[in-house]
Amino acid sequence: MAKEIVRKIKLQIPAGQATPAPPVGTILGPVGINLQEFCTRFNEASRDKMGDVLPVEISLYDDRSYDFVLKTPPAAFLLKKAAKIQKAGAKGANEIAATIDKADLQKIAETKMQDLNAYDVDAAMNIIEGTARNMGIAIRGVNDQELAAQAAEALEAEKEMAKRDAELAEMEASMAEDASAEVEVIGEKSEEDSE
Repeated sequence: MAKEIVRKIKLQIPAGQATPAPPVGTILGPVGINLQEFCTRFNEASRDKMGDVLPVEISLYDDRSYDFVLKTPPAAFLLKKAAKIQKAGAKGANEIAATIDKADLQKIAETKMQDLNAYDVDAAMNIIEGTARNMGIAIRGVNDQELAAQAAEALEAEKEMAKRDAELAEMEASMAEDASAEVEVIGEKSEEDSE
């Protein structure tokens, strides 16, 4: 008879570097998993992928035993690794943080193929391309014109915001000058009216 899955837990752990310390210990300890055994098994299974962050899906059974499945590294991690950057663009598609080649895109798509909802490499490349666009990573030969147009739009929007900020600062300065003049409050009686 098959064991009944009581709970599924998903974590992202650096390959070959799992330790009983947080976050692994704080998540797996309360559910009754032997932390040292899990860390040893995970590290052995992921030793060949050192340096990558690996998602792992842990199935906990009713008899307190468990199994785990290693997934491919997240697309964002692979894109940053290919682009040799630590952080993606803060403004998403409106700010180009780095550029990769179409060959890099294809390699990432082939790596992620088993975890993506795609039937072929071209569909997987489209999915990864969308992730890259949202991270501000341009792909040479795929979306050069589109990214150039978006960059021009973003620059125009920034100029417009700077102009509005300058106008607002001017208005605030003129309001501060006007505030120093006497202001009569409507509805309050002056001393002359009360006599």
